[in-house]
Amino acid sequence: MRSTALTLILLLGACSQASTRSPDLAYGPNPPLVAPQKSLFPTVNVADAKGWPAGMMPTAATGLKVNEFAGGLVHPRSFLVLPNGDVLVTETDGPGTDKTGGAIKGKIQGLLMKKAGSGVGSANRISLLRDGDGDGIAETKMPLLTGLYSPFGMALSNGELYLANADGVIAYPFQPGQTKIDVRPRNVTALPSGYNHHWTKSMVASPDGKYLFVGVGSNSNIGENGLAMEKGRAAVWMIDARTGDYRIFAGGLRNPVGIDWNPWSGQLWTAVNERDEIGNDLVPDYMTSVKDGGFYGWPFSYYGQHVDSRPPPNPALVAKAIKPDYALGPHTASLGLTFSDGARLGPQYAQGAFVGQHGSWNRKPASGYRVIFVPFAGAQPSGKPVNILTGFRVGDVAYGRPVSVAIAKDGSLLVADDVGGKVWRVTNASPQPLPQKVASR
Repeated sequence: MRSTALTLILLLGACSQASTRSPDLAYGPNPPLVAPQKSLFPTVNVADAKGWPAGMMPTAATGLKVNEFAGGLVHPRSFLVLPNGDVLVTETDGPGTDKTGGAIKGKIQGLLMKKAGSGVGSANRISLLRDGDGDGIAETKMPLLTGLYSPFGMALSNGELYLANADGVIAYPFQPGQTKIDVRPRNVTALPSGYNHHWTKSMVASPDGKYLFVGVGSNSNIGENGLAMEKGRAAVWMIDARTGDYRIFAGGLRNPVGIDWNPWSGQLWTAVNERDEIGNDLVPDYMTSVKDGGFYGWPFSYYGQHVDSRPPPNPALVAKAIKPDYALGPHTASLGLTFSDGARLGPQYAQGAFVGQHGSWNRKPASGYRVIFVPFAGAQPSGKPVNILTGFRVGDVAYGRPVSVAIAKDGSLLVADDVGGKVWRVTNASPQPLPQKVASR
């Protein structure tokens, strides 16, 4: 089976057609969308995940600098910056329960993900990073919680640390400054698990701490496991933090991962990974405000009301599909999202959003593999993206892959690099005064 799968991978790579369009064309509020392209074999262009050679690191934009905040981590994926400056990071990977596509396709997918640096087993751990002397390097790295189940989303509210495992939300009594949790958790609510094609469960608390907003990805690319398997998925949940009662806040979001509050509007925003297998240039990932009761198209349409012919037709839902606010390029795997309030990277980065683009495995040429900044004017994006960190992929080698992004207490930008096993710290080469935090945040 393994030799057959490897042979098929080589054939898929050889048969893949390259795009003649730059992925940067598919950015902005109104990206030009090409016609869907169907082929016998999907595009495969997987970089070998090697990790960073000694002395190498990503390349920061002009006027910025980067240093290693923490290393030696096992697949770091997401952050929670605590009020005292400590940083919690999940060391996590999928639970290995994805059975999408049957035996052969599933085997091929597993080998592709391992080649890309994923699917290698989860440490199931949250570690605490502390820079006690303020030199921009975490001299303390210790496990805070172990024995978890593919943890991802974290939030601090009501004197509790909330954690979204792949199968549910739990809570622990916690105060910033603690370095150990040795009590049993409180179960808040279960989340859809099963096959877990998209296993990450992102999370953010409401500003008043009463509710948790959790992103739950679809169980398939385009509903091929049957739409009954998608109940409660491809959605953002709104959960009562005390009782665990929940409702679907918004749906039709294939895989909402990065999630944050827009400080200039008070609205919830998310970064969404869109569908595959209709060409190099479809469908652009996106970030968007999330409207209560809104439907964003998956699986019946994309980028508003562009019909996808693969699932059973549903004209009524297509008619309700909301066009996203800002496209982030096809197959970029835009996983991280944080707004820039509190950042100290310079006035040009004072108002906007940082996005961690994990990078494509199914596009020729590759897309993503960088951290970008999208400027905002008021509450909405207002211009083209700007590179913040690049150099993660060179040719067919991935030294690292950026995931989540967060603003540290000192105003630096933190970037989780799962393939590199590191947390990078981006700062202004000429430090700026710390801006006031927006009150609504």
